[in-house]
Amino acid sequence: DYEKRNGHKGTVIWLTGLSGSGKSTIAKAILARLHAEGKHVNCLDGDNVRHGLCSDLGFTADDRSENIRRIGELAKLFMESGNITICSFISPYQKDRDFVRSILAENRFYETYIDCDIETCKQRDPKGLYKKALAGQINGFTGIDSPYEAPQSPDMRLKSDTFSVEDLVETVIEQLKEDGII
Repeated sequence: DYEKRNGHKGTVIWLTGLSGSGKSTIAKAILARLHAEGKHVNCLDGDNVRHGLCSDLGFTADDRSENIRRIGELAKLFMESGNITICSFISPYQKDRDFVRSILAENRFYETYIDCDIETCKQRDPKGLYKKALAGQINGFTGIDSPYEAPQSPDMRLKSDTFSVEDLVETVIEQLKEDGII
């Protein structure tokens, strides 16, 4: 009923990648495009979730997994209400992304790898985190002294160090159309 009313299917677009890869920028651009087209869409990202729902979690491996589990459950609720939910999280472990896929309806989860060379991420470094991590001021920083498991077979691979945000958004929109989501 929600999907019929909304005129599109509920789905989760899960953006994963290193800090500085462009996840939040791309997520906001996808959100703006879908909203302008009248879609029921929302966005969850590290900044807005870590200050509330997951404010009790740190950055240990277990806490990172719990963070993604909670976000996955929240995204599922939005999806079940017919929303297109864009999730923008480093989500460094494949097992956690696989868990989120497992709790959603089939073909409603798009693991979207924001593929960006780490040197480009370091140059962008919007919050100065790489600089702090490399100086030893931050421990357990993903891509420096904590692992990032890049998706081997993502549903979408967006090369943010090669293509413009507009081109990447168009790639996502075309995939959603091709799959009958919108």
